[in-house]
Amino acid sequence: MKTHRCLFVVVLVLALICPPMARSAEMAGLSSEEREAPEGRQEEAQEEECPATFGPLITDTAIPTDTGRFVIQPTIGFTAVTNNFTDSWRRVSAGGSFYSYEMSLKLTYGLFKNMEVYTVIPYIHNWASSVDEEGQGPGGERSSNFGGLGDISLTFKYRIVEESETLPTISAVFTPTFPSGHFRNLNPRRIGTDAIGGGGYVLTPGFNISKYIKPFIVYGNLYYSFVTDFTDDDGPQYPRDFVTANFAVEYPFTAQWVGCLELTSAWDGGRLFGQSPNSPPAMLLSIAPEIEYMATDKLSFSLGLNVDLVGRNTAAGVTPILSMVYAF
Repeated sequence: MKTHRCLFVVVLVLALICPPMARSAEMAGLSSEEREAPEGRQEEAQEEECPATFGPLITDTAIPTDTGRFVIQPTIGFTAVTNNFTDSWRRVSAGGSFYSYEMSLKLTYGLFKNMEVYTVIPYIHNWASSVDEEGQGPGGERSSNFGGLGDISLTFKYRIVEESETLPTISAVFTPTFPSGHFRNLNPRRIGTDAIGGGGYVLTPGFNISKYIKPFIVYGNLYYSFVTDFTDDDGPQYPRDFVTANFAVEYPFTAQWVGCLELTSAWDGGRLFGQSPNSPPAMLLSIAPEIEYMATDKLSFSLGLNVDLVGRNTAAGVTPILSMVYAF
C-alpha cells in the first residue's frame, strides 16, 4: 500500500512538471519577438506579408530580383499621337496622323544579394500619313514609315535600405543609355519617321522606393539625367538635363488580380555641365491605369493605357501597353 502511494506521488509530480517543460522547449525554438507576441499577433504578422504582384509598367520597382535569378520581360506599346503641346502648354494639331509601335525586351539578372542589373532593348517603328503641307517631304510626300533599333539602356540597381515597419525599401539606381537608335543622316522623304534615337549618351543616377501600406503597395522614382552633346543633321546639339518623377500605387483585388495606377512625368531643366542648351524646355505628365494577372509564381501579365495629360514643347499621345514577365 505504501509502495502504491509513493508511485502515485511520483506520477503526480511528473504530470505537473512535464507540461511546463514541453512549453519551455516549444518557446526555445521561437525568436524573442515571437515568444513575446500573442498568438493572434503572430498570425497577423504572417498576414501582413506583401503580396506578389507584376509591378507598375513604367515606374521601376525598388526590390532587386533574387541572386542568380534571370527574368525576361517583353513589352509592346502602340502610340497614337493626338496633339502637340506648345511652349505655352496649349494643345494644337499634330499636323497629320502619326503612330509609333515599340517592342522592348527587358532582361534582368540578380548579380548578388540586394543587387540586380538589367538591360532594355527596344525596337521602334514609326508611321506618318496625311501630313500637312508644312511637314511634307521634298517630293510632296505625305506618308512614310520606318523602323529599327532604338536607344539601348543598362541599369544597375542596389538596395540600400530594406523595408521595415517604418521605413520603405530604397534602392540606388544608375542607368547609362547608349545612342544606338538612328538619329542623323535622315532621309527627308521619310518626313521624320526615321528619327528613332536620341543622339546623345544619357547618364541617369537616382532612387527607387516602395512600401507596403496594407492593402496598397506604393512605388516612387526620382532620377536626374545628364545628356551629352552630339551633332545631327542640324549641327551641334546641347540637350537639356531632365528630371524624371514617377509615382504608382497597386491594389490587390485577389491573389491573382491586381489593379495599378501610375502618374509619370519628365521635366527639362538647364545643364549642370557644358554649354547652355540650344533647345526649348519640354515637359510631359501622364497617367496610366493598369490591370495585372498573376498566372503562376513565375508568369504574370499586365495591360495598361498611358494617356498624356499635360505637356510643353512635345507631342501628346495615347498608348495601350501589354507586358509579360517570366522568371526562370
